[in-house]
Amino acid sequence: MAADRQRIDKWLFFARVAKSRTLAAKMTQAGRVRVNGEKIAQASREVQPDDVLTITLDRRVLVYRIADCGTRRGPAPEARLLYEDLSPPAPAKPSSALDRAPAERTPGAGRPTKKERREIDRFSNREGGID
Repeated sequence: MAADRQRIDKWLFFARVAKSRTLAAKMTQAGRVRVNGEKIAQASREVQPDDVLTITLDRRVLVYRIADCGTRRGPAPEARLLYEDLSPPAPAKPSSALDRAPAERTPGAGRPTKKERREIDRFSNREGGID
């Protein structure tokens, strides 16, 4: 389909890892890309099929084995054919407070509930509290 070797910045752009070729080059020069475990610093480094890329993004690490060199930046399904994803599974997200059962509290502990506040207001108004 494509040539045997391709520049890393082009491949990252074609595989839709980076939004532009310029960003792919900056990512490479910043040391966020490793080829077969070796940190690279030049966007002109050539990669070939069966190379393993380790890409460090803001909140995750991607590990891709290059399956093919691309010829264009096509749609996402076409881009997924350029690599095999070997990334570790994402860590499980902690459950949100909405998913958990409400905390139990003993009666009279903590802030009063709405029902208890109404009772306090009724009691205060009868006893000469604020009108």
